[in-house]
Amino acid sequence: MQTTDQQAGDAILLSPAQTANYLPFLPLAQEIEALLRDPGVRVPARQVMGWPGGGSLFVMPAHDDRLGMSKVITFTPANAGSPRPTIQGDVLVFDIRTGARLRVLDGPTVTARRTAAVSLLAAQRLAPRTDGPLLIVGAGVQGRAHLDAFVQGLGVQEVWVASRSARSTQALLDHARRLGLTAHGTDDPQQALRHCPLVVTGTPAQHVVLDGPLSADHFVAAVGAFTPAMRELGPALCQHVFEHGTVVVDTPDAQHEAGDLLQAGVPMTDLLTLAQCVQAAPPRRGPVLFKSCGWAGWDLAAARLACPASATGSR
Repeated sequence: MQTTDQQAGDAILLSPAQTANYLPFLPLAQEIEALLRDPGVRVPARQVMGWPGGGSLFVMPAHDDRLGMSKVITFTPANAGSPRPTIQGDVLVFDIRTGARLRVLDGPTVTARRTAAVSLLAAQRLAPRTDGPLLIVGAGVQGRAHLDAFVQGLGVQEVWVASRSARSTQALLDHARRLGLTAHGTDDPQQALRHCPLVVTGTPAQHVVLDGPLSADHFVAAVGAFTPAMRELGPALCQHVFEHGTVVVDTPDAQHEAGDLLQAGVPMTDLLTLAQCVQAAPPRRGPVLFKSCGWAGWDLAAARLACPASATGSR
């Protein structure tokens, strides 16, 4: 009798669809919050090796008291706009007690869903208004993942979509309408800001796509830029939120990775982290900018959800 999962040695190799089935957004956001409260989590710095031609190899390990995992992915910006994805690879999950492989998750699926779930958790904790409408700038994988996450986790009913690709914009609008949302395309995301207190930017981060102005009820989750050379947000927007609102980074590693903030000259040493906001909600002050750069801990949260204690025989 065939199973739906393929066997890879003693591990279960999951397809992208099977990986997604293990990682519903709301439970994944809850698992991320639980991980931030877990003193047994250990996450060393990720290793990044640049390749000729502009690509990179990322090796991102982490563990808790039950599971160990490593995400091994490639990032190839030159694939943007082609049939090949820009992110490829796998997440290998191990049993800490025995060293046995438990599952091999699809790396791009984990990356998309855990990134959107982190933004969802940040919006649940920090957004002045969580009902939307939602503006998505960048209609690729992250745009769709964030749309699904914000619909499932916040109940968003209206979305505006801006992208350089008319085909990608239309595909995301069609998806939104299939979900029952009111959906609009726009060539002017600055203008759409007036209608949308929730904002997600998930572009290739090769140039500025938003530079404000923001009102006091805006929440912006910026996820596209994860190196000092990348940025989506302009200096005026970043400086305005730093001076008149609240800037939160996903982890302390953003101090040397968040290109949007670094290029805007925002002081990085005293910024709030998501873990601090989970422990104690900060005072609400003006617009909120949540800058996400990525962390292997988020992948470990996905591994924990995909490999519950009952699957490893842990007590």
